[in-house]
Amino acid sequence: MKLLKLWKKLLKVLLHRVVIVGVLLLLQIIWMVVNLTELAAYFPLVNTALNILSLIAVLAVVNARDNPSYKLAWVIAILVFPMLGGAMYLLFSGWLPSKNLRNKLTKAENQLRPFIKQEEAVFQSLRELDFAAAGQAQYIRDFAKFPVWNDSTATYFKCGEENFPVLLDELKKAEHFIFLEYFIVEEGEMWNSILEILKEKAAAGVDVRMLYDDLGSVFVLPYKYYRTLESYGIKCEAFNKFVPVFSLVMNNRDHRKILVIDGHTAFTGGINLADEYINRKAKFGYWKDTGIMVRGEAAVNLTVMFLTVWNAIRPTDTDFSRLLPHAYHSGIFKGDGYIQPYGDSPLDKETVGENVYLNMISAARKYLYIFTPYLIVDNEMITALSLAAKRGVDVRIVTPGVPDKKLVYWLTQSYYRQFIDNGVKIYQYIPGFIHAKVFVCDDIYATVGTINLDYRSLYLHFECGVFLCHCSEIAKIKEDAIETMEQSRLITKELAQRRLPVRLVQAILRVFAPLL
Repeated sequence: MKLLKLWKKLLKVLLHRVVIVGVLLLLQIIWMVVNLTELAAYFPLVNTALNILSLIAVLAVVNARDNPSYKLAWVIAILVFPMLGGAMYLLFSGWLPSKNLRNKLTKAENQLRPFIKQEEAVFQSLRELDFAAAGQAQYIRDFAKFPVWNDSTATYFKCGEENFPVLLDELKKAEHFIFLEYFIVEEGEMWNSILEILKEKAAAGVDVRMLYDDLGSVFVLPYKYYRTLESYGIKCEAFNKFVPVFSLVMNNRDHRKILVIDGHTAFTGGINLADEYINRKAKFGYWKDTGIMVRGEAAVNLTVMFLTVWNAIRPTDTDFSRLLPHAYHSGIFKGDGYIQPYGDSPLDKETVGENVYLNMISAARKYLYIFTPYLIVDNEMITALSLAAKRGVDVRIVTPGVPDKKLVYWLTQSYYRQFIDNGVKIYQYIPGFIHAKVFVCDDIYATVGTINLDYRSLYLHFECGVFLCHCSEIAKIKEDAIETMEQSRLITKELAQRRLPVRLVQAILRVFAPLL
């Protein structure tokens, strides 16, 4: 009986689409390598051509407008495998999604942009109040195309358990539409509670739409789960479906977490729709995450992010005016400081998420506190954080005490010594895993969102965040940062020192981190 159960469990694993797709991808790689190797062995000219191709690829890498760490990783890979490296680079080096998806997203974006224009009076009032903040707002406005607002409020949640009941209450108030966009959705107490409300609202005529990342949810949702949701009256799409084709297009994931209700209330942050995010299930100790609710005109930025992806996949909307904040809200929204939700996309060569962080680091004068689950950064980020510490800013970074991925944990720890030597304080969160993505500095600025300090978030994924300036809620974010550090261990040089075998693995991981 036990043997039968074990066999069924093994069969279930072997027949999982991830395993099947993984095997097919591996076979594609082996086929390509074997064929190129055999051709080179029998035809010397092919071998020479492949080596010339590798030389051309190195020149292309060196002259490309890419991150230096990314270029270095490819140069080393090509030098180590001179016969195949050039071909691999030309085939798989692109950051951008498929041309078809790019065109659809660009078309949807162009349709939506006229509905979110910067009110010049708002920007000028911020400029008069805080010139540095206006510079950040201008950057986000001009390069991410999302305006700053002063007639909105933000509510910060220091954990999933605080966020969840408020989210449920707001969902129950929905009368016109609910938009959800999440990286991970997993059946359990959290998702099932939300789903019951969504089913009721859809039955009552509310326009309910759901986007989830196919790869992000591949291990936790049934195959073609979107069909199940459609049967409940919930419009649903899986983003960038996981298919057995070896392509870096699969790297471009929708890592956003967005929930918009009736156009005027929106949620984002690090919290996915799975039970560990509200600590109903313990995976890596206590799961520390953060969220933020935006109410008012600023919610439109997050609505546009959702609609851009939705209409690229399933063209639906022609009248966008009914989806704006004031469509279903009479009167003036309450304002508290300046709020600017922003998105980042691999469609362009503008690393908005990283640059928002870099601008905050440059603006910091007294302190800068950071939450991040991963610390896998490029030279620009290392230099900026180190320089801030050297000029007297109290820079503190909180990382997990319990890892979710061992190799990534080692890679994160490989940066500790360099930061510590430059005056940056590193903390490890003792109770468990910290999944939050938060920057707060000088009691004036903060950003809360989905953007990790790693190459995938900063370069490959669709991401989002909320920039806050002169908002009362920033005090709450700072308070949470201090409380979290009190539950964390300050890493010293001695604690950062690892055994030689681990350091060797870390050195290799550091080189290829941009390609992982």
